[in-house]
Amino acid sequence: MSQSDERVTLTRDVVGVLIPAGTHVELPEGVEAVITQALGGSYTVLVEGHLFRIPAEDADALGKQAAAKVKLPEHATDEDVEKAVYAQLMTCYDPEIPINIVDLGLVYESSIELQPDGTRHVKIVMTLTAPGCGMGDILVNDVKEKVGHLPGISQIDVEMTFDPPWRMDMMSEEARLQSGLM
Repeated sequence: MSQSDERVTLTRDVVGVLIPAGTHVELPEGVEAVITQALGGSYTVLVEGHLFRIPAEDADALGKQAAAKVKLPEHATDEDVEKAVYAQLMTCYDPEIPINIVDLGLVYESSIELQPDGTRHVKIVMTLTAPGCGMGDILVNDVKEKVGHLPGISQIDVEMTFDPPWRMDMMSEEARLQSGLM
């Protein structure tokens, strides 16, 4: 589901992240909300005229089920892990833009290092559509959380950069079509 406008009643207290400020706000049980976006396991809801991001682990507060955990083959190769990392990155969405961060062109670089203990260290360099975006920390945490769900990942470092600054031409062709920029 991407855009829904489904009305729900919160089944328990839940902390939402105010969009675009990034402020954490407790939303009480019983509050009426409209799910305006459901992508990558997280939800954007409209409550009393304000948009909030609800993380995947709190889907139950909206009467939804959390997404299934990602699996890798038992003896995953670096290529298997790299594909899984990108698959996880493609489940990370800016709450205001219904396009994943890979197709938006926000991920500049990803590298994986095999550690002596057999685990892997993932390094990601990414940006935001605008330097003042209040959702930057939220997106970084989303990346860390989702990549961290992969088995065998021992460390995740996410570096935020604005060099080069993001431009619309960094978006994939599909993202430009989806956003009406083509």
